[in-house]
Amino acid sequence: MMTRIAILAIGAFDYILSKTGNALIRYRPDDVIAIIDPNQKGKTSDQVLGWGPIIPCVESFSDVKKMSPTHLVIGTAPQGGKLTEKVRYEILDALHSKCHIISGMHSFLNDDKELSDLAQKMNVTITDLRRPPKPPHFPKGTWENRKFPVLLIVGSDCDSGKMTTAWELTNALKKRNRRVEFIGTGQTGILLSGNGVPVDAVISDFMAGEIEYCLDQLPVETELAIVEGQGALNNMLYSGVTLGLLHGCMPDFLIFTHEPGRKLDVSDFPIPDLKILMDMHINLMNPFKESIFIGLNYLTIKLKEQLALETCTLAEDKYSLPVTDLVRFGGEDMITNIEKVIDEWN
Repeated sequence: MMTRIAILAIGAFDYILSKTGNALIRYRPDDVIAIIDPNQKGKTSDQVLGWGPIIPCVESFSDVKKMSPTHLVIGTAPQGGKLTEKVRYEILDALHSKCHIISGMHSFLNDDKELSDLAQKMNVTITDLRRPPKPPHFPKGTWENRKFPVLLIVGSDCDSGKMTTAWELTNALKKRNRRVEFIGTGQTGILLSGNGVPVDAVISDFMAGEIEYCLDQLPVETELAIVEGQGALNNMLYSGVTLGLLHGCMPDFLIFTHEPGRKLDVSDFPIPDLKILMDMHINLMNPFKESIFIGLNYLTIKLKEQLALETCTLAEDKYSLPVTDLVRFGGEDMITNIEKVIDEWN
């Protein structure tokens, strides 16, 4: 059966807040039939985002019913992941219309008796992408005997393109017939790939163990594992999950993401110089192993093309690394550099 997805992003459909919804629009455009956001009613997705297919924005789920939806995906990731009454109302409406629900909220919809009972009555499923593994996995230090290298995507802030960078690199390397595996660590990466762990929903003692366990399950012939990053070491709200990921995957290589022009992080604190942040990651790895940065990926959607190109070129000179916007410009130099370090590692 064809999947027909309505994205629920009430008051949040824009280029950065609707991360999960935007990833579906970019990577599964033929499956998305509408975006629900009364603030953008009457517009199309390309008008709001500045890219992509033409998908209508509507006020509520009732406007989607005539389009025969099969799934409702909650496309936003608000701080704390709480369910508002408006969102709840739309979910109930979708369930009554026999739609499957996919949620990345911290509030698990299957634990809501009214919602779960209704889903069972309508013979549809509710998928909570952020539900952590049970039983949990404690780290064992298996990285010391790992047979393939790991590339972790890190960045200067939340919403700086870490998932997109990991996904784009994975697909580009697979097109070159490299045996690359993607590990999702948030709701968007897990939704796209069908595997991974919602690391920010894991009890802190088990963060490192869960990502280590995911890596331990990969095929022995893997040439490179690419791990989707979360948060930022310098972000006081989400630094814990970043450090847990860093120590869990013990990366051999790192790629740094950043949005040029962003001066304050999502907690309204100044973003330090990128060199300071990159050195911070390397220093945290030094007690265990030598890790190196092999590139930077910039989120340049707010810059005009020529300025974006100049910004990447200046950064290449400054950091002596490949710098690009993978979505906007591709990244031949970066991909080639990754292939080189894969071959050297092996």
